[in-house]
Amino acid sequence: MTGTPPPTRAAGPGSGPGGAPTAIALSPILSARFRSRDLERIRAAAPGARLVTVSVEGLADGPMDDVEVMLRGWLSSDAFDRLLARAPRLAWVHSATSGVERALTPAALERGLIVTNARGVFSRPIAEYVLMMILAVSRRLPQLLELQRERTWQPLEGAELRDVTVGIVGLGSIGQAVADLALAFGCRVVAVRRRSDATADNEERSDEARLHRVGGPETLPELLAESDFVVLAAPLTPETQEMINDDTLAQIKPGAWLINVARGRLIDERALLRALTDGPLGGAVLDTFRDEPLAGKSPFYDLDNVIVTPHTAWSSGRVLDRSIELFCENLRQFSRGEPLVNVVDPTAGY
Repeated sequence: MTGTPPPTRAAGPGSGPGGAPTAIALSPILSARFRSRDLERIRAAAPGARLVTVSVEGLADGPMDDVEVMLRGWLSSDAFDRLLARAPRLAWVHSATSGVERALTPAALERGLIVTNARGVFSRPIAEYVLMMILAVSRRLPQLLELQRERTWQPLEGAELRDVTVGIVGLGSIGQAVADLALAFGCRVVAVRRRSDATADNEERSDEARLHRVGGPETLPELLAESDFVVLAAPLTPETQEMINDDTLAQIKPGAWLINVARGRLIDERALLRALTDGPLGGAVLDTFRDEPLAGKSPFYDLDNVIVTPHTAWSSGRVLDRSIELFCENLRQFSRGEPLVNVVDPTAGY
């Protein structure tokens, strides 16, 4: 007697065994080379797939004509478009960064590529960086270090975080992680996000319930006027480019500090320099700039009320493992024909 065979699961869109991609292109993500264990994990997630290594200049070490998936790291938009032209079967690009402005090129949009990003991978170290800076400024660490260099014994009064309002611009995974830590330290937390309450899902509303106020873009002036620290955690889109400018800086609470852990182009840097030297800003913590690396002649290096760091807020010993883990999980989803994690909305830009 022959039993009924079990139903078979539909394979994914890849042309390789079991719906896996035939070939995967890999550009460097957080270091110059992939570790051997990273390559082993990728091969295990997509058995039989050929791996093509791509340099930061966009040079591939093998054919691109059968590449169906790309893990995209440090590539310029131009280099990405050149690779795209050589990869007619490319269907899905996973960005190893949260920002995807260099992956959503006109050519990629015309192709209709699926783009996923690294949302959640960097949230914890960036949030810890922000809290470190809030604590350092509130407890006047820069001034204390200067007194030490001068061999001067002069106690300074600091602020308790229960008396500090943190304003978060952009309430994605990074903004929410900052809010969680700030709330744990007793801060008052307000936030601005792109979507209105009417369009937020239940999970977002639950996460935001503990915040003191969450509003749409129209509430930005109110946030700027009451925040002791303004944290930029928004994606770079046409709507957010240079959102910090002469007009918005004029609305900021006198003496407040601006912390940018998002993208340099969210800020009009000339307007920021004016606000730092002539007021109303008390200071700024800048981890990202319009042009990187920041030129040695930049005036930001010379200002006593500016802390410059070399785009390092995201860095920790865990992020590379999390990056590869997320990509491999999505590879398995792709091969099974299941929905991918962190799919980017090309119209919103994130």
